Amino acid sequence: MFVDRRTEDFFIEPGRAYKNGAMLSVKPDIEADFTSLPFEDESFFHVVFDPPHHTDKRLGNTGTGILEKKKKKYGKLVEGWEEMISRGFAECFRVLKPMGTLIFKWCDAEIPLRDILALTPYQPLYGHRSGKKAQTHWMAFLKI
Repeated sequence: MFVDRRTEDFFIEPGRAYKNGAMLSVKPDIEADFTSLPFEDESFFHVVFDPPHHTDKRLGNTGTGILEKKKKKYGKLVEGWEEMISRGFAECFRVLKPMGTLIFKWCDAEIPLRDILALTPYQPLYGHRSGKKAQTHWMAFLKI
């Protein structure tokens, strides 16, 4: 089940990542904000949390170019993002069943992973770095 707070289609102009351009669609199964999920407590055995990773500081605020495309595709963090991410973690653990797993994805190109992990009382079981610059972290948590 895919949850996102937006439903939209947008075209990405041809470029390095999409040689012929691409129509991208954000079509969640349920439209909702990850800080207030519309599910009962302990509903799922497994949750994947992949919040936006960048602010306007990194993405810019021009409205054009590749950075604007990234904002459209992945979303962006807004002022007060620390509280937003903290509430997102809390919601993920609220809807997890006991012994359920949470997979968390974070790119630390702008905000260090340690700053993000400080926003939740839970500690990851393990993690893995990936990507060309090894800036994307995949972390596994267990709700005990």
